[in-house]
Amino acid sequence: MEIEIATIGGYEEVGRQMTAVRAGDDVVIFDMGLNLSQVLIHDNVETERMHSLDLIDMGAIPDDRIMSDLEGDVQAIVPTHGHLDHIGAISKLAHRYDAPIVATPFTIELVKQQIEGEQKFGVENDLVKMDAGETMSIGDSGQVDLEFVNVTHSIIDAINPVLHTPEGAVVYGLDKRMDHTPVIGDPIDMERFREIGREGNGVLCYIEDCTNANKKGRTPSENVAREHLRDVLYSMEDYDGGIVATTFSSHISRVTSLVEFAKDIGRQPVLLGRSMEKYSGTAERLDFVDFPDDLGMFGHRKSVDRTFKRIMNEGKENFLPVVTGHQGEPRAMLTRMARGETPYELDDGDKVVFSARVIPEPTNEGQRYQAEKLLGMQGARVYDDVHVSGHLCQEGHYEMLDALQPQHIIPAHQDLKGFSSYVDLCESEGYRMGRDLHVTRNGNLIQLVD
Repeated sequence: MEIEIATIGGYEEVGRQMTAVRAGDDVVIFDMGLNLSQVLIHDNVETERMHSLDLIDMGAIPDDRIMSDLEGDVQAIVPTHGHLDHIGAISKLAHRYDAPIVATPFTIELVKQQIEGEQKFGVENDLVKMDAGETMSIGDSGQVDLEFVNVTHSIIDAINPVLHTPEGAVVYGLDKRMDHTPVIGDPIDMERFREIGREGNGVLCYIEDCTNANKKGRTPSENVAREHLRDVLYSMEDYDGGIVATTFSSHISRVTSLVEFAKDIGRQPVLLGRSMEKYSGTAERLDFVDFPDDLGMFGHRKSVDRTFKRIMNEGKENFLPVVTGHQGEPRAMLTRMARGETPYELDDGDKVVFSARVIPEPTNEGQRYQAEKLLGMQGARVYDDVHVSGHLCQEGHYEMLDALQPQHIIPAHQDLKGFSSYVDLCESEGYRMGRDLHVTRNGNLIQLVD
């Protein structure tokens, strides 16, 4: 059976992930993401109103025109998790393919919300829920199966999909860390990865996220971030001024810890910002988390400002707002607070906890720098980097290669410079560029089996 891989997006940047795997006459697409940096650069442009070809030209979504060179029918679109760099283009591109969108329950719900909020493209693909540990048949040949393997990441309900073919398995390894003690959900299923490496013809190809391949050691568990956050907030228990926290809205485990520790230090937590309300509200509705009954979630600007007025009237010392804006996004809550555009008044000595790391990309770094400067000008004191990454460091990469023993490797989720550390790591394990280690660009086809 012929096996061919189209590296469509995410091979020259972090973002707009999209990869297609052809096994015989059947094609499966993994991820359809947005390049958030390109959207932020065009902050005055309403991207949701733009035609998909214009979005492709501005580098916001994957250029999927290479799909016309794949001789086969798309049988499924499979987003790995609910981050926008993996699902943000589904509402703009999925209508081109007569195929269901298959994902875990939390991811499917986020995809559904994306589609409902952006109906101009008329995306009507079936939405199919599949849990980690389950398998479904792909196409009519009876020879290709799709399996979801549970992984841990900075968002709940994440998986690595595996396409089982007669030639071996294709493992799509974006995005994960090896967390054996997660705050929410099950640990990464390393036992299953090791089994896949030993079954049948083994692993034909491993497509891997290279984000932290330049960092030694292993990525700490989310429990490490939780204890760091506990230590930081407990140290503020006797402070009688304002405390504000910010983190990734999609990081439900972190938000859960913030809510719990706010209560512990005698403050009422409140979640503020559209994405904060969206992700936490969805997680609660699907029973992934059980927030306190009195937890307020407000996304609409008028509701947020009313809440800020209430906080100021009843005393900042009684509340802990958890807000959007950890990357300094211009329209996010924390940035508006830093510019003095909300009823919440920052005073000298007030604490701002960034339970997130700035994404290492010039646009984000510039915006975050500006936001912190503005906070400092109002007298706020910043607690930075109360966080652990959602991606593998070097020891995690070595462990995955040892578990899977792949015949071929394709680095992803970086630009060409970002691939270099992972290439060195793979070559130290006996792989070679141009033979079984394939460094590629967006829009290329890689023929693994003729």
